[in-house]
Amino acid sequence: MRGSAHLAIGLITGVAIAGLVPGIPFSLPGIALAGFSALAPDLDHPESRLSQRLGFVHGYVRWAFGAAALGLAAYGYLQLKPGPDQRLTYIAALAFGLLGVGLQGGSARKLALLFTGLGTVLAGLYAQFLWLSLLGTFISLAPFTSHRSWTHTIWATAFWAYIGYLANRSLGWHGVALYAGGGYVSHILADTLTKSGVRWIFPVIDFSFKIPLLSTGTKSGNLMEAAICLGYGLLVLGLVIGRLGF
Repeated sequence: MRGSAHLAIGLITGVAIAGLVPGIPFSLPGIALAGFSALAPDLDHPESRLSQRLGFVHGYVRWAFGAAALGLAAYGYLQLKPGPDQRLTYIAALAFGLLGVGLQGGSARKLALLFTGLGTVLAGLYAQFLWLSLLGTFISLAPFTSHRSWTHTIWATAFWAYIGYLANRSLGWHGVALYAGGGYVSHILADTLTKSGVRWIFPVIDFSFKIPLLSTGTKSGNLMEAAICLGYGLLVLGLVIGRLGF
């Protein structure tokens, strides 16, 4: 699937978690974190399709993600009191900043992500946040793996969820693990619907599990992606409205 579809599915998943899981507060930063997590598996992509198609304007898109990161950080600092909400907002700001870095292509993209990841590792060591160092490790290594290999497995999904679990303990906000884990697994499930499929348990079994509903990059595939996003969004909206009793 294209990155735009993954982002939409991740955000919808975030809304589902916020609206349907008991005890999880509705949180815009949490939903944003789910959207970022839905894009995280494709940090292994050698050439971002989004960057290629945007051509000369892709630099402005990176600036837009950077502006979103600064906006979230400023909102957390100026509008929220110190506590779980503010910390979660800072995490979402970091996520958008990392996403902006990831929209670069080729070797520059790999090097940018490598140094960003290493910087995150050092920040985690300095702050004594193991989850932050593990996040930096993922960001550093993912670009140097082949596409749809290690980052598209149950092992990577479990690792990402574990990062969320550790963040839960550090930040005192138990929704982080669900937002992050839900967004990540939504990407793997969505790619399972493509003709290429996903090697869920690579390298134990080098077999692609798939329900070949669409072919990424084709006109029919793009329409199917839109239909899946629309159907999923309407389903979640209906369930949330039903739960709220409207």
